[in-house]
Amino acid sequence: MVEWKTSEGLVSYEEATAFMEARAEAIARGEAEECIWLLEHPPLYTAGTSARVDDLTDPDRFPVYTTKRGGQYTYHGPGQRVIYVMLNVAERGKDVRCFVRQLERWVILALEEFNVTGHIRDGRVGVWVERPEKPLTPTGDVTEDKIAAIGIRLRKWVSFHGISINVEPDLEHFTGIVPCGITEHGVTSLVDLGLPVTLADVDVALKRTFEIAFAADAAPTCPS
Repeated sequence: MVEWKTSEGLVSYEEATAFMEARAEAIARGEAEECIWLLEHPPLYTAGTSARVDDLTDPDRFPVYTTKRGGQYTYHGPGQRVIYVMLNVAERGKDVRCFVRQLERWVILALEEFNVTGHIRDGRVGVWVERPEKPLTPTGDVTEDKIAAIGIRLRKWVSFHGISINVEPDLEHFTGIVPCGITEHGVTSLVDLGLPVTLADVDVALKRTFEIAFAADAAPTCPS
């Protein structure tokens, strides 16, 4: 069983981290169910284990939190659906790369509910969308913007941290960092793509596609 927890209003990063760590420990001990937590944060930046100091271009703009999740700098703020995943990876195949692929698949399936096609690109963390209405890149490729970030940590084979999907955040807030260390691509949101989508709409899509994304028959698509 997976408990779904949804918080109204803005949840502080300290509160979220404390909850995730305690819940992950309880899951590892077999004393609590797995948990998916849907929330919003106030504006803030987080630095993952691969964060480079130079990628924090405006360090005084918002609070900055050092975190032990994978990845580099990310932004969280109102209008962004944060999905914290406290799941027992040991009981889900004990394959971290496969688990990350399932998280990516989950985001892509949720985006499909709004007729948005998400893509995974080698060398670029997260989920991306093509922007054919924008000028081509210098190499002649279709421009792509990031719509979702993924960064997890495992403790005793239980995951925490997770996913953020841009629904209607202030995209200008991303300019205080180099998101995930990538300078040649931008960020977008569902509303920026012209879709009148709310956080509640995204929550419905996530709940509808969760079991499909993590179904056993999806495992063969994961890297060995």
